[in-house]
Amino acid sequence: MTLVPVLVLAALLFSLGVYGLLARRNAVLVLLAIELMLNAVNINLIAFEAMIRDSLATGQVFAIFVITVAAAEVGIGLAIVLLIFRNRATANVDEFNLMKW
Repeated sequence: MTLVPVLVLAALLFSLGVYGLLARRNAVLVLLAIELMLNAVNINLIAFEAMIRDSLATGQVFAIFVITVAAAEVGIGLAIVLLIFRNRATANVDEFNLMKW
């Protein structure tokens, strides 16, 4: 299997995540777009690790670290979104101006 189709898939996922990050106003959908981008990075890590075939499996190890960081990011991000939703009764990113002067 060649590397090109896997890289094209990862590029499409990453592009979809960037579009979702820039176009969406709901904070939960923004977090979902960030997860899409991180999954595209994981696909790249695994694909390059499969191409190199080293004995340390560094691509898989880095992918596990990215998955762990993504899980922590979702947990903290959803907690922040829920607290802001309780105070403001909205989850729109445009209205998160709590730290503005």
